[in-house]
Amino acid sequence: MTDPATSEAIVDPTAPRDAVRVYPPGVTILQRSQRGRSCAPATSTIEELQRWLLLEASGEHELLLTFEALMWRMNAAGLPIDRATLHIGTLHPQLLGFAWNWRSSDGLCDEVQVQQSTADTDAFKLNPLRRIFEQGTVIQRNPQDPAAQAEFPIMRDLAAGGYTEYLALPLGGEGFRHAVTLSTLRKGGFSDEHLAEIKRVLVLFTLHVERHIAVRISTNALGAYLGPVAATKVLSGDIKRGSGEPIHAIIWVADMRGFTDLSDRLSGWDTITVLNAYFEVLVESVLVQGGEVLKFIGDGLLAVFPLGDDGCAAGNAALAAAKAAQAGLARLNSDPPPGLAAIEGWRPLRAGIALHEGEVFFGNIGAPNRLDFTVIGPAVNEASRVEALQKTIGRNILITAAAARHISVPLEALGEFPLRGVAAPMAILAPDERATFRPQTAAS
Repeated sequence: MTDPATSEAIVDPTAPRDAVRVYPPGVTILQRSQRGRSCAPATSTIEELQRWLLLEASGEHELLLTFEALMWRMNAAGLPIDRATLHIGTLHPQLLGFAWNWRSSDGLCDEVQVQQSTADTDAFKLNPLRRIFEQGTVIQRNPQDPAAQAEFPIMRDLAAGGYTEYLALPLGGEGFRHAVTLSTLRKGGFSDEHLAEIKRVLVLFTLHVERHIAVRISTNALGAYLGPVAATKVLSGDIKRGSGEPIHAIIWVADMRGFTDLSDRLSGWDTITVLNAYFEVLVESVLVQGGEVLKFIGDGLLAVFPLGDDGCAAGNAALAAAKAAQAGLARLNSDPPPGLAAIEGWRPLRAGIALHEGEVFFGNIGAPNRLDFTVIGPAVNEASRVEALQKTIGRNILITAAAARHISVPLEALGEFPLRGVAAPMAILAPDERATFRPQTAAS
C-alpha cells in the first residue's frame, strides 16, 4: 500500500519483505540503507541520544544515515516508534522535495525524491502533510478512529497496518515546508512522557535537518542552472577567476533552424514555451547517452562527450544522441503536447547538429564580481562553423573527420568545405542514410 502524495509506503508488519516499499509514479528511490539496529547501541537514554546529536551526528554527511541512526537510537532509548518519515522541500523547477522513509518492521530506510506533479494529486490534497506545509499545525490522530479515517484517507492504510497513533510535526521555519511523521504500534499510542521526550529530541535533530537542507538546496539549484559539472566545482570551492580544466571530448553543437523568424512571429511567452520543448528533447537525448550539457546559447546548445580509453564509446554515444534528438523533434512536430499544440505557427522545429573532436577549456571566466563557467577553445569555434554548413549542405547531422575517427558505424563522406575563420578546408561526413544505425546506450 502506498500514499502517492507523500511517497510513504504503508507497511503491514506481517507482510512479506517483497511486499514493502512499492513507490508510485512521481516518486523515485535515490538510495537505501539497511544497517538495521547495528547503527545504534542496544540500549540508550534520552540524555545519551541528545549528546549524540550534539557531538557526533554532525560528522555524518548523509541525511539518510543520520535519520536512520536517529530512529534506531530513539527505539534504544525506549521510544516506541515503528514507522517514521521525514519530508523536506527544495528549490528545483521539477521537484517538490525529498523524503526519507524508515520502518522497524523491515529494517530499511529509503531516500526518495518527489516530483512537483504530485502536489496536484487528490492524495496530496487530502494528506496531513499538506496541512502542515500550509498551516504549520501539529497533527495527532488515532488511525483506528473512523473520524480520523474520514478526515485523512491515509489513516485507513495505517489502521490496516496495526498502527495506533500517528503524529506529524513541522520542522524548521521556512514556511513549514519540512515535516516529520512518527507512528507507533503500541497499544494506547504514545504516552505523554513519550511525546515530551520525542519533542526534546526533535529540537536538536531539526538543526541537522536545516544543515542538510541548505546543502541540498544549494546542490539542486546550482545543478539546475549551472549543470552538475559546474555545480560540483562551485560547491567544492573551485570558484577562482581563471580556474578551469581542459576536456578532450567529442563536441556536440546544436542550433535551431529559423529561430530569428520564429521569434519575430511569436510572442515572448510562446517563444519560451517552444524553446523549452525544443531543449527538453535535445537535453534528454544528450543525457541518456552519457553526455554533459555545458551551455545554452540563445537557441543553441553545447555539450561534450568526454573521450576515455575507448574513444568509440564517446563517438558512438554522441552520434546516438544526435539521431535521438532529430527523431525526438520529428515526434514533437507530429504529436506535440497540448500546451505547445495550442500555439500557432511554430512548426516544424528543426535543428542542425555538428560533431567535432578536440580539446575545450571549461573554466571560470568573467569580472571579479560576476563570474560564469563557460567553454572556450578553437575546437568549439570550429564545431560552430561546421554546424552553420547545415544551411548549404542540407543534412541535419554533420561530422568532422576528427570526430569520425571515434565512430564505428558507416558514415558518408560529403567532401571538403571551407569554414569561416579556419585556415584550411575541413572534411565533412554525415550518417550514411543507406545504413541501419542502432543507437547505443551509455552503458553498452
